[in-house]
Amino acid sequence: MDRLKNPTSLLPSLPPGARILVIRHRSIGDIILLTPALRLLKDWRPDLHVSVIVERRFRELLENNPDVEEILEPGEGSGLGKVMARVGTIRDLRRKHFDLCVNLHGGPTSVALTAWGGASIKAGFEHFRSTDTYDVLIPDARLILNQPTINTAEHQASAFFHLGLPRKEIPRARIVVAVTDRKWWLTKRTTLDLPRDRQYVMIHPTALYLTKQWSLDDIAALGKSIESELGLLTVYSCGPGEQTLLDSVERAAKQSIRRLEGAGLRLFAAALSDARLFIGNDSGPAHMAAALGLPGVVIFGSSSSVIWGPWRPAAPWRVVQNPFDCNPCPGDRCYKFELPECILSITLQQVRSAVDSVLAESHNMK
Repeated sequence: MDRLKNPTSLLPSLPPGARILVIRHRSIGDIILLTPALRLLKDWRPDLHVSVIVERRFRELLENNPDVEEILEPGEGSGLGKVMARVGTIRDLRRKHFDLCVNLHGGPTSVALTAWGGASIKAGFEHFRSTDTYDVLIPDARLILNQPTINTAEHQASAFFHLGLPRKEIPRARIVVAVTDRKWWLTKRTTLDLPRDRQYVMIHPTALYLTKQWSLDDIAALGKSIESELGLLTVYSCGPGEQTLLDSVERAAKQSIRRLEGAGLRLFAAALSDARLFIGNDSGPAHMAAALGLPGVVIFGSSSSVIWGPWRPAAPWRVVQNPFDCNPCPGDRCYKFELPECILSITLQQVRSAVDSVLAESHNMK
């Protein structure tokens, strides 16, 4: 395949109203950290029509975002139904006649959608599989930005810089909360015994891996101290299928807790948006909170807080992480100790100190 000889001319040379397809299947953090790049792109060329492919469970993160004209899904399901859904997606992509496809995911499904989706020009990072799929191979983001370590927001923006987007400071991530979702939260507060005139802290104790999940006993103790010593109410949130973890927090607290369970991402964002403070592990909700402009404390274990920390939060934030020479690691298990010491070594005092610091710094924000 003949590669495009001057990739930096690609975006400037697209015709008015050109259609761009961005593939970023998952997850919460990745999608939120894509929004700064999309904002740069649309601020520069508002005429471009931007479509983004994300899995159905994550599409709410981009709904109401002014930088996205269309949210598409890769086609989901199981067995033959999944195959047919993917074929349907490919047919739909081909009918849309995209001028450019930028694959930021790199997995086999994204490669198939890129290869068969009919875009005139296809771009993807050079470390992706099936490099013959692409007309443009995007170098390592660290080389593009000339930095030894980069945040994921910078990684995704670098792809567009390489394709000719003028380099500027990368803006904050953002989520747009709909008026209807805010109204839902006002009603939901009543069922949680959360008076409108009382400030609350949203605590999200779950994470994808145990190497990223702080002690639930300490989470419970932290919540009790926030209520008894700081006079702030607490709400504990969890994602689908994670209710048993809130049961564990409740047992550790030896009292009932306010629980936000089963809310979709749009409704969860509405609940977050009114909080005085967010506290949680290295997980998607931390990025949501930062994108909404909340102050926050995020607890890191096995992953890099430089790569995965909240991007340019508008409000004060603190990262709590203890140094280990094995950090970062894949995180699916501890590769050095019997138990994940990186997250277990973090003390209640460390997190409470971070909470006090953020609250003091953001005292006049709400």
